[in-house]
Parts: sequence; structure tokens; C-alpha cells
Amino acid sequence: MTYHQARHVTGWVGWIWFGGMMMVLAGLFNIITGLAAVFANRVYVQTPARLLLFDVTGWGWLHLLFGVLVLATGIAVTLGQDWARLVGIVLVMLNAITQLTWIAVNPWWSLAVIAVDVLVLYALIVHGREAKLD
Repeated sequence: MTYHQARHVTGWVGWIWFGGMMMVLAGLFNIITGLAAVFANRVYVQTPARLLLFDVTGWGWLHLLFGVLVLATGIAVTLGQDWARLVGIVLVMLNAITQLTWIAVNPWWSLAVIAVDVLVLYALIVHGREAKLD
């Protein structure tokens, strides 16, 4: 005899999907930002020397790579993959930190992305299990 335990799903599962889609969107935006910084770095106002460790082109390559990771993880979160929740939490936190370092170059955009990252973190941490596939 098999017992199937019903899992508790609330309306927050929609917020998990929202979080996953926002990660996909953030990944795409990071890719676009990275490409702009690498290939058209005159688009950004540069500070006197560097952004912490790298110049704008260096940060562009990091945003590009990071964007691909966030995009792939966002798709996995939306599909309810177990591993994606933890990886998503780490990547969204790192995204907020990179946006904080990028704030001197693009302040309003960075603040908007950090605000969305906080919403995504809440959804993944508090209600992430609800999106798990059976």
C-alpha cells in the first residue's frame, strides 16, 4: 500500500514562478548590460579608475557570464527543480551585490534590480518548496 502525502500549495506558488521569470529577465538584462559594457563601453559613465577590481569592460564580461547563469537557473526554478532553489538564492544574492558595485555607473537601474532581487529572494526562501515537481 502506498501513501501519497498531499503537499500544501498556496497562492505563493505563483510568486515562485514570478521569481523564476524575473531571474530569466534579470539574466537577459545582465547579458545585454554585459554586451554593452564589452562592445560599447562608451555607453556607461566611467568613474576615475575602476569599479572595485575591474574596468567597465571587465565588469561587462562578468555580467555576461553571470547573466547566462541566472537565466538558466531561472528557467530551472520555474520548472520546479529542487537544486535551482538553492542555486537561485545564491545567484540572486550575488546579483544584488554586483548591482551594488555597479551602482556608480548605473544608479537607478541598480536600485530597481536590487528591489526586485529582494522580492525574488523572499519568494524562493519562504515558499520555494511549493513549486517542487512531484
